[in-house]
Amino acid sequence: MAATTIPTKFSGLAHALVQSSRLQEADAEAIQSQASIDGLSFVTKLVQSKKMSALEVAEFAAHTFGFPLLDLAAIDVDHLQKDLLDAKLTQSRRVLALQKRGNRLFIATSDPANLHALDDVRFKTSLTVEPVVVEDDKLGALIEKIAEATDTSLQNLAGEDIDLEFTDEDAAAKGDEGISTEIDDAPVVRFLQKILLDAINTGVSDIHFEPYEKYYRIRYRLDGVLSEVAQPPLAIKDKLSSRIKVISKLDISEKRIPQDGRMKLVLSKNRAIDFRVSTLPTLYGEKIVMRILDPTSATLGVDALGYEPDQKEFLLNAIHRPYGMILVTGPTGSGKTVSLYTCLNILNEPGVNISTAEDPAEINLPGVNQVNVNDKAGLTFAAALKSFLRQDPDVIMVGEIRDLETADISIKAAQTGHMVLSTLHTNDAPATLTRLMNMGVAPFNIASSVILITAQRLCRRLCKCKQPLDIPREALLRAGFKEEDLDGSWQPYGHVGCELCKGSGYKGRVGIYQVMPISDEMSRLIMKNGTAHDIADQARREGVRDLRQSGLLKVKAGLTSLEEIEAVTNE
Repeated sequence: MAATTIPTKFSGLAHALVQSSRLQEADAEAIQSQASIDGLSFVTKLVQSKKMSALEVAEFAAHTFGFPLLDLAAIDVDHLQKDLLDAKLTQSRRVLALQKRGNRLFIATSDPANLHALDDVRFKTSLTVEPVVVEDDKLGALIEKIAEATDTSLQNLAGEDIDLEFTDEDAAAKGDEGISTEIDDAPVVRFLQKILLDAINTGVSDIHFEPYEKYYRIRYRLDGVLSEVAQPPLAIKDKLSSRIKVISKLDISEKRIPQDGRMKLVLSKNRAIDFRVSTLPTLYGEKIVMRILDPTSATLGVDALGYEPDQKEFLLNAIHRPYGMILVTGPTGSGKTVSLYTCLNILNEPGVNISTAEDPAEINLPGVNQVNVNDKAGLTFAAALKSFLRQDPDVIMVGEIRDLETADISIKAAQTGHMVLSTLHTNDAPATLTRLMNMGVAPFNIASSVILITAQRLCRRLCKCKQPLDIPREALLRAGFKEEDLDGSWQPYGHVGCELCKGSGYKGRVGIYQVMPISDEMSRLIMKNGTAHDIADQARREGVRDLRQSGLLKVKAGLTSLEEIEAVTNE
């Protein structure tokens, strides 16, 4: 008797089922045809037809093709690595990545004979694929559960649609050429919009997108403190970074070196927020930090910054002088840029020519000629300053004095009838003068050009939920208060925590300052190569408060806590 010939049009599993007489040829043909019409797999349609149960199909496939059988009910979905396989491939090929060991990837499948699916996985991952047979209904339910969890975690955070817009059309066109369809996935776009909008509404200064081996987190820096706000699925880290890089006019194909860019978020016709974007390659992907640059911060006015009345008077007198140099010092994130722009906003009048050189310009101020330095193109701080001096400036702002050449040109500009504002990274005002000497600037030039130095820090402001605190007299004296300060006319407060401040006890920040005008006696000390200690002693004799003393005034006023001042000034 001749052997039965099985049509080659059947898939591998269908062919094996017919050959073993577990399925009639006509049934197999009808099921395969209907599966093709419905866009389903043969196994899914077979189980739906009730010709065989999902368990029967799985047991047959495992035995016939020699692969292990696994009950997916024993799998904890939370412990699956979601980033091992692309979500689209998981759904279209009905496979699920279970585990990676070395260069081997274990894949759950209900049809181990579907070589096209396994080849796709192998091609996408460049790993050796090890099929594990599972029941089709449990596989489908698990894939759907993971997809829903991912989409829900994104869409729950998706809120009001806002308009992300490029700062110029050429950059937008250039960026659009490299955008893949994946970057425009609606959940990812809405998720990013929600993160940005929440950050602006909350008043944060920086957003950190940080990839790690097992998870991906997003943190906000609010009032100088970082806190985690979201842990999106690890699988979206590349899409999210690509989306940010496209709208920031960065190269999305370059992931090996750091990049810097900026983007604009249009909230309404009257309000737009700029973001400064910085990428950094790490072990598990690109870390992205977005600094929020709100132009309204420069128009708050000098009173909102926290200067004491005498400090404010010193500062205003200095900036209204016809020439000289004013230096603002402090660490990154201490509010130096806002202080400088507040001064520029005061000076920004129709009859004044103001030019700034920054890396990059953080706040857009109409009426001020702002230049972004570009070291690669040769547009350094020094080169920009030389150009400024040919254009009849009244006020020059230099983002940072980093080298001797920039310092020399800035000082010469201050000596020849221009007001120069700039920043330096030093701990306090007296150390700024010795820093300039260490750069190589002649003491005579420093003494004849610098008219005022401001050192500053930002400390957290107590929320309305603050409560009086009983601090021992000895502790107050150790902190820097004098006997005459402890006269009982004021009350120290401590942080409590409420819904308004999210339990932290602090809401917003206030500046503490050391404003040091350069007196004739200080100029003589500088000319004699005096040290930072000599200048600090002279400043004390002239009544200049250091950062700790300025902070203690904020404690007396009930604006912040002694604990916060001690942490910020660290003396």
